Amino acid sequence: MEGNLNTIARAHLFRGLPENQLREMEAITEEKRLKKGDLIFSEGDDGHGFFLVVSGQVKIFKSSADGKEQILHILGPGEPFGEVPVFSGQQFPASAEAIRDSRLIFFPRAAFVDLITANPSLALNMLAVLSMRLRQFTVQIENLSLKEVPGRLATYLVYLAQEQGSEDVVTLNISKGQLASLLGTIPETLSRIFARMNSQNLIEVKDREIRLLDLPGLEDLAIYGKEQ
Repeated sequence: MEGNLNTIARAHLFRGLPENQLREMEAITEEKRLKKGDLIFSEGDDGHGFFLVVSGQVKIFKSSADGKEQILHILGPGEPFGEVPVFSGQQFPASAEAIRDSRLIFFPRAAFVDLITANPSLALNMLAVLSMRLRQFTVQIENLSLKEVPGRLATYLVYLAQEQGSEDVVTLNISKGQLASLLGTIPETLSRIFARMNSQNLIEVKDREIRLLDLPGLEDLAIYGKEQ
């Protein structure tokens, strides 16, 4: 397998499907190339299909009436987005924008529903992905509502350590402005918290590389949600 077919095969959404079904999946897709800053869809647009990131990075976000932005997800290669309207036939509940030059695979809703009808195992895979996404939302709501910003940042750094398989150093794959939005704060507040954690010898920040000097301390801060 190569190209888009290989990307589809590696995605959690389609994992375990036989090659003939993967090829049927590839046959209904369209490839889309976007520049950094290109809007993919807006909240309220009809859910005419969903997307899979091949390369680049996409943010899913909501905007308030006064222009404030809350990032809900940052997605990279192999991750799908916009799946919910495929089942509901409704509108997109948030907006999506490329935050790097990106290549996407688009799955039109009608053709995809036909394939799901013929392949029940695909529906089970989608339920698993959507359940994982719901769990991420639950954690995010908990962080935003119950934890102060230092606890939210500590939670994110602990998550990065687990995701990147390192207890010593993690690398931010998004800008600090985007991280601030993801954590429900503003860049100035985030910068102050980074500086405070640095002075407390919890972390050492150098551009996007963050050395974790006291991982147990960060884990405590993540659990309790505020500085003790």
